[in-house]
Amino acid sequence: AGEEHKNLATVESLYHPMVAAGLDRHSLVVALGGGVVGDIAGFLAGTYMRGIPFMQIATTIVAQVDSSVGGKTGVDLPEGKNLVGLFYQPIAVVIDPATLATLPEREVRSGLAEVIKHGVIRDEEYFAMLEGFGGGLLTMQPETAAKVVERSVEIKCDVVSHDERESGLRAILNFGHTFAHALEVVTGYTRYLHGEAVAIGMIAAAETAAAASICDKTVPQRVRALCSAVGLPTDVSGLSHAAVIAALSRDKKAISGKARFVLPLRVGEVSIFDEVPLLALHAGLASVGLAV
Repeated sequence: AGEEHKNLATVESLYHPMVAAGLDRHSLVVALGGGVVGDIAGFLAGTYMRGIPFMQIATTIVAQVDSSVGGKTGVDLPEGKNLVGLFYQPIAVVIDPATLATLPEREVRSGLAEVIKHGVIRDEEYFAMLEGFGGGLLTMQPETAAKVVERSVEIKCDVVSHDERESGLRAILNFGHTFAHALEVVTGYTRYLHGEAVAIGMIAAAETAAAASICDKTVPQRVRALCSAVGLPTDVSGLSHAAVIAALSRDKKAISGKARFVLPLRVGEVSIFDEVPLLALHAGLASVGLAV
């Protein structure tokens, strides 16, 4: 576990004992853990002997509501996040929300960023329900956890079932992630948990949209307020604006060096933009502490 281990060196270190153990095309890889474990295990299974079965047993919020569903696998390079990988579906995903009660509070907070994301991109009623829970989400009581996990998985499955390989609709799941991945690259994957970076990224995206008159100003206000209510970071300090801009251009979703952005039209609906006014982008970054 841990983003610092999500690399090709880790994958290679696993291939060798698999060969030594005599694993073949009928063997099974089981990913027991969070998002990093699942991403590595899926990539490992998808490339070993050109593909052997694997299953996800997701034990964190990020894994249960997001990364275990949809078949995205891969590892990071120093130049960028998830730049090496493949779409490879597990034979099963097993989720028990009771495991969430065992998580450290920081992990719970981090996972809730993906939950908030699902509300923004697809379901305003769900977002409003999350607002109603507020900081109470951190306790992950069984009934609350079951409701949150179930609805988020429904949203993720619906999107992925219409666009498995991200040729269009699935890209909306990247809301906040273009900014987040840039923050993770610039900080060497060590300062933020993934969800913490996503929270900052969602606020930056919403503020960019508001600055470009794509959405009402209440949208970033609501996103920021909910992130703050569950204890997620809402701004950064000590980072270079220029370095973040450069990292944005290297994002795996960029086209010809130009970043693509998922921006909210309102809470519950987003759209993909290949062009964003530079002034609006600067305003979005400034809103999270990354002024020029």
